[in-house]
Amino acid sequence: MIDASPARTQATETVHLWRRLLSHRSVVVGGILFALVLVAALFAGWLAPFDPLDTDPTNALQPPGRDHWMGTDQLGRDIFSRVIHGARPSLIMGVAPMIISSIIGTASGMIIGYYGRWADLMMTRFSDIALAFPPILLALTVVAVLGPGLWSIALALGLSGIPFYLRMARGQVIQAKEAPFVQTAVSIGAGDARVMFRHIIYRVFPPILVMMTIHVAGAILAGAALSFLGLGIPPPTAEWGTMIQDGRQFLVLSWWMAFFPGVALAITVFATNLLGDGLRDVIDPRSKGEPIR
Repeated sequence: MIDASPARTQATETVHLWRRLLSHRSVVVGGILFALVLVAALFAGWLAPFDPLDTDPTNALQPPGRDHWMGTDQLGRDIFSRVIHGARPSLIMGVAPMIISSIIGTASGMIIGYYGRWADLMMTRFSDIALAFPPILLALTVVAVLGPGLWSIALALGLSGIPFYLRMARGQVIQAKEAPFVQTAVSIGAGDARVMFRHIIYRVFPPILVMMTIHVAGAILAGAALSFLGLGIPPPTAEWGTMIQDGRQFLVLSWWMAFFPGVALAITVFATNLLGDGLRDVIDPRSKGEPIR
């Protein structure tokens, strides 16, 4: 009976959280739009009416019509099929950097925030130096060294995002260490691992989750920008940034070549940003009256 009350309270809070999420317009709209993009990425082979790599010079630069809903490009490839297939590498370029940055940055930030001392000073100075440079500049440097490609972009964008997670996690841990329940756990002899993963991590996770969602949007946009500059996925693989670059020279007479992949990119970034903003409104610690650094 003694343990049932906290468990029941936690379950009740979880139910309330889900209700708030499902009743928040930004979360619902952003989640639906992102789910549609995810479905397109996962089932592109079944949804696309044509092979995205098949060329047909006799049908080059055809405007949108009954046979080709979004028209064709300069090689006669179906743009609708290429837009659908382009969702997969675009999502990978968004999700993979987020995973790399969040794992390394959050773990490092929690460790240096909890133990402090010289490691805190050293890593804080390192993050200050890294944040002094635009993330896209660091990504350009890494891609230039490793060469263009999907995983080169993912690694480059992942490394450039580590300082942001590190600073966020560090600030949350420093704040959480002063909380009464953490001080009580330490006073009764709880080990460092128990304190961090049983008590502090619940303070760290909500803002990190919001940052992860918004990071996906930024990484997708940055990946498309690198592809637009010719440092992304090499042709003929369908990728939105490369498709926009290909359509730029035909923008006046064949506007659909750049327009439709641009719309797909805009919808995806809008959906993830909308989802991130909604999550911030619902689960940010400030919504409970607690300050956040």
